Amino acid sequence: MNIAIVYPPIFRDKKIPLLGQNRQFKFTHSRKIKIYPLVPAELATLLKNDGHNVLFLDGINLELRLDSFEKKLWDFNPDVVVLETKTPVIKFHWKYIDGIKSKNKNTICILVGDHCSAFPEESLNNSKVDYVIKGGDYDYIIYKLIKNFNTKENLPGGIYYKENGQIKNTGDVEFIKNLDELPFIDREITNWKIYGEAYLYRPCTYILTGRGCGREGSEIGGVCTFCVWQHLLWERKARLRSSANVAEEIEILVKKYKVYEIFDDNESGALWSTKWLEDFLIEIEKRNLKGKFKISSNARAENLTDEKCKLMKKIGYRLLKVGLESANQETLERIGKLESINEIKENIKRAKNYGFKILITTMVGYPWENEKDVKRTYEVTKELMLYKTHFGDSLQASIIMPYPGTPLYNYAKRNNLLTEYADDYDNYDMEHDILKSDIDTTNWCRKIWNIHTHPLFIIKSALSIRSLKDLELGIRGVSSLLGHTKDY
Repeated sequence: MNIAIVYPPIFRDKKIPLLGQNRQFKFTHSRKIKIYPLVPAELATLLKNDGHNVLFLDGINLELRLDSFEKKLWDFNPDVVVLETKTPVIKFHWKYIDGIKSKNKNTICILVGDHCSAFPEESLNNSKVDYVIKGGDYDYIIYKLIKNFNTKENLPGGIYYKENGQIKNTGDVEFIKNLDELPFIDREITNWKIYGEAYLYRPCTYILTGRGCGREGSEIGGVCTFCVWQHLLWERKARLRSSANVAEEIEILVKKYKVYEIFDDNESGALWSTKWLEDFLIEIEKRNLKGKFKISSNARAENLTDEKCKLMKKIGYRLLKVGLESANQETLERIGKLESINEIKENIKRAKNYGFKILITTMVGYPWENEKDVKRTYEVTKELMLYKTHFGDSLQASIIMPYPGTPLYNYAKRNNLLTEYADDYDNYDMEHDILKSDIDTTNWCRKIWNIHTHPLFIIKSALSIRSLKDLELGIRGVSSLLGHTKDY
């Protein structure tokens, strides 16, 4: 079959949408945020290995015009089209799917994404989509669905469809038990070179060491109430690939593709498991990879202990993307962060003591916070950014977004904390305040982003530049910052 995995181009006022592999959605002026959509890339690999013709067409990150995108798609003559969607663009995708059906009613359309996991029946009622997939392992589910198109037997759970006008499903979502059974992503067919972010050295690429936000010693991972992926895609379950499997993939990336930096986009990385890090170090040394690549990762602050920092340093970890979210203890408790502000500050500073670069993520617009509270977040973020600043430290600021289906959304709805904008999916774009707030969210986001321009931060960063790669990264960083500040 001819199977197309696509992201139709959607542009708004010269801004591009952050859709693929994104937990938080916005339209941005920055052209330096191109995150590799890893689960769709895994799907493309599974289908190609099974003998299908696969088109991986990311019209957003290729920055294609719609007419050019359409020509590439229809020249391919797809039997199946797979689209990833999210709340702010789901109405666009409904119309797009109906357009596909008007051109060729026999083209099978499949819709995936976190919004689909919250409301799988909704898309079947509002568009001509053939299948809606629930859950985050939609690569495996779609692979099995296509394999069984002719028989409709042995289908995994999580598939929603219509039969004789009635919506049916194949039962509860099924998750891949052993992630090592998945093939390594085919980097060529998925255009790996177009992806990367401003804070990563080039050449770079992305991996998933696992799926879901894990926590050491707990069967339940992170439970942050705003986290759309943790609650809707992974059902708060965390799985890791084996350290040997990850090391084998990295060996290919380093030796075949000459990749210098690898970003682990798993929610909390693999850092939550001390045993995994110990085994991974052994695997890296055994394969003679030590010192031949850099790896950066998402991380929960609670994992930045002395023991783990020492292990990460030996392995070659460079940058850690850590969620602060708010400097107010009440907020951290309300959103289920399971970390105290003092622990977060202490552990981020510890990681910086070990020489790791830190990317801090913050959010503003919590309905229970006032100007004093958000100023505290600003001050703590500034304190951490100016503490032992080294070139490569950075931050992100965004408006808290309660995506439908998350515990935060349900809490806000019960307590009358949603604004009138919450009634229209298009407004969940970080340009509208979905939650009631007494602060100017746009102004505070801009102010937090502008910590990058603090004289001490600039001076300390400049004095720690050590290479041409640093200069190149710095130029990309400034360009990205200008785009972000323009957003606000």
